[in-house]
Amino acid sequence: MILPIVAYGHPVLRKVAKAITPDYPGLEKLIADMWETMYNSNGVGIAAPQVNKDIRLFVMDSTQIFRNQEEDEKDLYPDAPGIKQVFINARIQTVNGEEWSYCEGCLSIPKIREDINRPEEVTIDFVDENFQQHTRTFNGITARIILHEYDHIEGKLFIDHLKPLKRQLMKGKLDDISKGKVKMDYRMLFSK
Repeated sequence: MILPIVAYGHPVLRKVAKAITPDYPGLEKLIADMWETMYNSNGVGIAAPQVNKDIRLFVMDSTQIFRNQEEDEKDLYPDAPGIKQVFINARIQTVNGEEWSYCEGCLSIPKIREDINRPEEVTIDFVDENFQQHTRTFNGITARIILHEYDHIEGKLFIDHLKPLKRQLMKGKLDDISKGKVKMDYRMLFSK
């Protein structure tokens, strides 16, 4: 089932999400719904707070970025062909490498894209959908998506990485989003 995506301004997006156990009610269905919601809205990642659940869960699929790449573009990103992964109860261990800029957007903050600097590598502990423990290191675009989604479960948004003046300049657009004055081709849930 396609779920509505929580819009900027909703309090769930600013909560630090809670860890879950394997007996979390409806977990398998929630994960399936998150995949369907993410693909329906042309996203490459989505976190549980974005579907109004304050739990430490996100899904991401960086393979979509590489699927339509030309052969000569394949060297641009060291993480090709990407991964499709469920992350539960994730905790970052380390971030490494040079920070690099990339124009990011967010399903919860539609029609706003900004250059955001993030480190090129992340090592993260998590359990998958079967509650199997993993510690893995990711780089490139995959690391960026993980860091973006990880921010969501920590109550942060990509715009928090912007300088205060830049955020002030977009205040009107952000206010419009929080008031529901934005038209998207996917369902959204706005704060009351």
